[in-house]
Amino acid sequence: MNRNMLIKLIIDVTMTVLMLVAMAYQITGNLVHEVVGVVLLALFIVHNMLNRHWYKAILKRKYNIRRMLGITVNLLFLVSMATVIISSVPISRDILAFIPIPIKNDMFFMQIHVMTSYWGFIFMAIHIGMSWGTIINAIRRMTGIAGTSRIRTLSLRLLAVLIVVYGVQSSFERNLGTKLTIYDPFGLWATDVTMIRFLIDYLSIMGIYICGTHYVLKFVRLQEKNEGLQN
Repeated sequence: MNRNMLIKLIIDVTMTVLMLVAMAYQITGNLVHEVVGVVLLALFIVHNMLNRHWYKAILKRKYNIRRMLGITVNLLFLVSMATVIISSVPISRDILAFIPIPIKNDMFFMQIHVMTSYWGFIFMAIHIGMSWGTIINAIRRMTGIAGTSRIRTLSLRLLAVLIVVYGVQSSFERNLGTKLTIYDPFGLWATDVTMIRFLIDYLSIMGIYICGTHYVLKFVRLQEKNEGLQN
């Protein structure tokens, strides 16, 4: 693995972890939430700078289903993160509290902030799923795994199924649906969970979208390959 790929992988993993920590507001408290948010913003900017060639190539490459899906997801992720950042300024109570922003209804900004944070979480998981093949290949090179193993493949697929099943259960338990809408985005918070349980639950929810996206794209590639053979 080359140096640039390693740096991108480290940044992406760090951003994923920090995104989860930022969402654990009821556990970490406001100050930690805002500090993590600032660090996440800095890494998000670096991430986009390292991948700036993607923006330059938007109009230059051939369009297909995978490419259109990638552009749509990435732009929605960008918009959701921009909205999270903008909405955080007027409701900040610690880091940006010195900025005098007169607002009459901070609940509206809090609702927008929470809702777009959860949408950003979903788009981030889909974004990771679209690059899952590249991530797996990078891990293989790092660990020196060259060949294939039927047992390993079946074991990983079984693990993926278990993660998805647990993720669906966690989605209902944590009222994820209400947090994705402007109506009651805070939902019902579980006040007795530990940080470890929180991370496990939300990593499993991410697993739903990562696995779903990965296998949908595999199906699309297979369809495109079959169409190419027929033509």
